[in-house]
Parts: sequence; C-alpha cells; structure tokens
Amino acid sequence: MVRMNLQPPRIAEPKVAAAAAGEEQPREGRVEDALSQPILLSERVRAAAEEAKSFKLECAEVGKQAERLSQMLRTLARLATSKATTLYERPVRRVAAEVARSLERALGLARKCKRQNLIRRLVTITSIQDFRKVLSLLEASVGDMKWLLSVFDSDVPGGGGIVLSLPPIASNDPIMAWVWSYIASIYMGELSDRIEAANELASLVKDNDRNKKIIVEEGGVPPLLKLLKEAAAPEAQIAAAIVLFNLANDQERVRVIVSELGVPLIVKVLRDAPMRVQIHVACLVARMSELDPIAQDDFARENAISPLVSMLSFETFMEDDMKVHVGKQSIHSIVQLNKEKGKFALAKSNSHLPQSSSHSRSLSEGFNRLGGHRKEREGETPEIKLKLKCSCAEALWMLAKGNVPNSMRITETKGLLCLAKLVEKERDTLQYNCLMTLMEITAAAELNSDLRRAAFKTSSPAAKAVVDQLLRIVKEIDRPSLQIPAIRSIGSLARTFPARETRVIQPLVILLSHRDEDVATEAAIALVKFACPDNYLCTTHSKAIVEFNAVPPLIRLLRGNERTLLNALILLCFLAIHAGDNETLERARVLTALEGVDCSITGQNLELRELISKAVYQVRMYHPDIHSHRIQSYLP
Repeated sequence: MVRMNLQPPRIAEPKVAAAAAGEEQPREGRVEDALSQPILLSERVRAAAEEAKSFKLECAEVGKQAERLSQMLRTLARLATSKATTLYERPVRRVAAEVARSLERALGLARKCKRQNLIRRLVTITSIQDFRKVLSLLEASVGDMKWLLSVFDSDVPGGGGIVLSLPPIASNDPIMAWVWSYIASIYMGELSDRIEAANELASLVKDNDRNKKIIVEEGGVPPLLKLLKEAAAPEAQIAAAIVLFNLANDQERVRVIVSELGVPLIVKVLRDAPMRVQIHVACLVARMSELDPIAQDDFARENAISPLVSMLSFETFMEDDMKVHVGKQSIHSIVQLNKEKGKFALAKSNSHLPQSSSHSRSLSEGFNRLGGHRKEREGETPEIKLKLKCSCAEALWMLAKGNVPNSMRITETKGLLCLAKLVEKERDTLQYNCLMTLMEITAAAELNSDLRRAAFKTSSPAAKAVVDQLLRIVKEIDRPSLQIPAIRSIGSLARTFPARETRVIQPLVILLSHRDEDVATEAAIALVKFACPDNYLCTTHSKAIVEFNAVPPLIRLLRGNERTLLNALILLCFLAIHAGDNETLERARVLTALEGVDCSITGQNLELRELISKAVYQVRMYHPDIHSHRIQSYLP
C-alpha cells in the first residue's frame, strides 16, 4: 500500500523584519482569486466522485463534503465582493489555501476510483483507510469554513462579532484564532464590538512578545490605526492607542506602524483629541521616538513638537499672563479680566477673547490649535491634566534624545521657558521628565554651535531661567536622580558661560565631596568640560575651580572605582596644566598623587599618559623644590 502523508503542510509566516526594513513584499492577488481555486477544485472533486466505479459510497460522501465546501466558498466570495463589507483577508487566504490542499488530496483519491486497466489497478492500491483520512481533512476544512463564515457573515446566527470558538486550522494555537477574530471585529464590527476587540487585544499583548508578533504579522496594525481615527468615540481611540503602545516595544514593530503611515495619523489625533486620549497618544509618540530614529524624525517632520509644547504650557503661560495683567490694571480692570478669563474657558469661538494683548492672542491661538475641546479641557480634573503634562514631557524628552534638529525645534517654541517653569513648580514624574528633556537639549547644544548660540546666549531670558533651575536642583535638592541630569546639563553648557559666571562652578565643586559616588563623578565630568582645552576660557575656569578648593576632594576621588578615578584624574591634570602656579596644588600633594597613579589604569591609553606627563611637568615647573619620582616613566 502506498503511504500518503496527510499532515497539513505548515504555512509560511510573513516576516515583520522585512516589512520593518522597507523590503518589498510579494504582492498577493485579489482575495476572490484566492477563493476561486478551491471553488474549481470542489467542482472537480464532485464530478470525479460521480464518475467513480469503485468505492462508490465513500466517493459519494467525498462528493457531498466537496459540495458543502463549494457552497461555503461561494458565500464567502460573495462577502468578499460586497462593497458594503471590508473583508479581513488574512484568515481567508490561510483557510482557502488549506481547503485547496484538502480538495487536491480528495481529487487524487476520487480519480483513482474510475474504471482503469488491469495494470494500473495492480499498481495503484486504494483502501478504505485512505478515504477516512481524506474525509477527516475535508471535515476539518468544513469546520474552518464554518468558523470563517461565523466571523464574517452577520446573517449567520451569532456571526459578525467576536467568535471565541476554535477552527481546526488553529487547534494547536488558539491565540491565532482569537487574534483573527479580534482583528476581524475591528475591521468589520459595530463600534462597541470594535472597542471590545481592541481591549481584548490589549490584554493579549500585555507582557507577551509572541502575541505582539502574531498581531503584527496577521495585519493588526492598519485596523488599529483606523480605530484611532474614531474622533466621535474617545473610548475607541484610547483602546487603539493602548494596543499600539504595547505593540511598539520593539524597533521592528515600530517600523511597521511607520510604514502603515501611522505617524501623520497619530499627530493628527494628538492635536485634535480630548485630553484623556492625548495622554495615551503622547505616550505612544514617546515610545516610538525612543525606539526608532526614523519615527523620531517623522514625528518632527509632521510637527508633533508644536502640540506637545502647547499642551505642556497652556496653563503655565495663561496664569503668568493673567498675573501680568493683574499687576497693571485697576480694580475695575481686574473684575473685567476675571470675566474675560471665564469667557475664555467657556467660549466656543474666539469672539469673546480679550484683544488688548498680543501675548494673550498668541496664547489663545496656540490653545485653539489643540482642537475643539476647550470646554472639556477646562473641566478636566487636575489628575488628568497632570498625566497629560507628564506624557507630553516624556514625548519631548524622547524626541530630543540624541537629535539636534528636534532639540532646535523645541527651543524655537516656548519650550525652554516652559520646561524651566515646570522644573521649578512641579515635583516627581513631571519634574523629572522636564529635567531629562532639558538634559537632552543641552547635550544637543554641546554638539551644535548654532543651537548653542541661538538658544543659550547669556542675554536670553529662557536660557537664564533654565540655568537658574539647574543650579537650584544642584544646590537644594539632594536627590541623585534629579542632581545627575542637572549636573550633566550644566556641563553641556560649559562653553556658554562667560568668565565672570563663576556661580555655576562652585556648586559643582561642592558636589565633588558628595556621599553618592555617581553624583561626585558626574560633577567631575562636568568640571572637565570647563577646564578642558576645548573651552576657550579653560584657564580662567581652572583657576576658579582651584580657588573653590576642588583639589582635596579630587585627590580622594582617585581612590574610587575606575570610572570615578579616570574622570577625577583627567580633571586634576587639566587643573595642574592651566593653574599649576597655585600653591593649593603643592599643599594638596598633587604631584605625589599624579605620580602614584597605577600604570594599569592608564593601560595603553597614550593620550592619558601624555596628559599626566604634561601635568607633572607643569607642577614641577612652578614648584621646583618638590622632590618626587622621576617622570620619564610617564612619557609615551
């Protein structure tokens, strides 16, 4: 007997990586064409079963199953061609391919039962077991088709909604069937079903990367983006945003969202949606920008920064503007101003806005750009407003991270001043996110002279406000999580401070003695940027650092871990080179400390060894009476 392999072949999965990398995928034909092949095969099977001369009863049963499949396939084809229905094609193609394979096996078996000559009958052996296996495959295909129709056809009892039963094709992987059902509901269901399906997908993808991969591979991103556009249903937008946020924890999946033109849509929703929707959308912007530089640039190209800054600052500048007016007006004017403020909160158009101040007009215009939900915004709870500001600050942080053009865009708005005010007034998450955003912007300014000159010139009120808040954090708030980004920001701005601006140096010198080694190390790194030759005022700054008694704590830091030791050593060398004539260096035994550095620390770093040699030479030149070891060993 000839053995027949009746195990269904595995269907190849599309690769997310290819889509994410922008590789061109092979184009699939129309879904009607995918259904036409099994329909033709079912007709051939039915005809071959009628012509059978042996195993007539078994062939008749095969013909009945083929007829049932033919009717179901035709019904599904009518649904696919109906203009009133957007068919979710992924499970249709998978099931159609499986049905076609089952019918091909049935057709081959039915043809063996025709009248044949003696030789072929001797060679080809057919048994009742073969029919049982083929009928089992056909019954599985019938089950798959019933499931498909229950998902897609609202005329079927219980059809057209979320179906949690399992088709045979997904018997070994129930998640696949659930994903198909949920995505189909998002494509084709009523709004309530779409929201429910999105919430179910959110529960599936939570902390499960395999489910995330399946959802993306099975085409779940486009309907989720479409659901995100449902401006009339904030619940639907929130549900879609939550699923997309959970999916976008991997660069490849972020690229899929970008490739489906998700960025312009997300920015539009960010501008127009109510606050509770904007919270989730801003979080989505933050995550996508963090994981993918392409998404980061695309969001900036679609001008996502403007609404983020506006949402972050709309209350801050409104309050300041009102305070300015109150300080200048009479009691009667104050009463009028309060009336105008109430109108501003409740009006449905700009006709009631006060026109006495161009600053007020610019604020109201920026406020109006956020969409038509002014009344809802004023009525939202403080908790919602705080969450929105936190998510917007995080989004700006991720958009600015390692990106000079985006940092420049933020500074071209009122972003710097707004961030400084929030660092001053707020606490906890919002303060931290704003501080991290400032850290990224200052890091970009360190790399880009145009940004540094434009945004952080000494005459700029925004730059002054930023520096004031950074110094306040460094001096008054003893929390390393806040002190470290503030220290890094000051270090990044080292080249913007004039010689007289010594107020930024002393707090950093004090932190060299901080009990937290990471804080002390960051202070040393920041001071290196003041004292290094790249800084035009390195000599002046180095002398100021020494005058503020930085040398003794630096000597102590040489006993720290490798990172601390290296940065303290570099700073000590720069101080010796640029301020070697100071008696403090002699009293602190700097020469002894430099010569006592373990050679294993410098290793093969010739630049560091040369720097130490220059420092030793400079100290010996100004203090010739100091007895020390020979310095030739430090020469490269």
